[in-house]
Amino acid sequence: MPEPSHYPPFPADGYAARWSTWDGAHGELFTLAWENEAWTATGRVGGADIEYVIRLSPLWQARQVLLFRDLDEPDLWLGTDGHGRWGEVNGAHRPELDGAVDVAFGVTPALHVVPIRRLGLAVGHSVTLPVLTIDVDTLAVATVTHTYTRRAEHDWTVAVADATEVGFTVDPHGLPLDVPGTFRRIEQ
Repeated sequence: MPEPSHYPPFPADGYAARWSTWDGAHGELFTLAWENEAWTATGRVGGADIEYVIRLSPLWQARQVLLFRDLDEPDLWLGTDGHGRWGEVNGAHRPELDGAVDVAFGVTPALHVVPIRRLGLAVGHSVTLPVLTIDVDTLAVATVTHTYTRRAEHDWTVAVADATEVGFTVDPHGLPLDVPGTFRRIEQ
């Protein structure tokens, strides 16, 4: 049985974090805010030249995903009914995405915080779950399994179905710090 994550709550007035790519060429500014009885996660990712907005339930489940590339309106806008049933903003149901409650973009480590906060895994435990994975170049969306393992109080491993695996340490709130070879956390 999972135990609570023991990560302290985020400040009511919001939280911000920054990363750069390992080579320092590009960066991301991530913010998390409590608005209208839910969390809003936003990110601006250089290099990929995208902005995203993820609306999260109070229990850390993705409810709405907006991805902006080069338009004033979202290039991609997906929503869920809160039970893992996904559709596009126009209401078209996307049954191939059903079951996922988390979202991942390969261009940011920030969104690992969502399952880390929600799962409440005890040290040494793992869980495999479907994750909505979005390619920011093609806007292709697929459900891909990720296995989250809590190795120590602040150390995690994420294994993706295609056999890639990354390990990282998180800050006191559960947000990744450095992800070796890909992202470095920058002090605020």
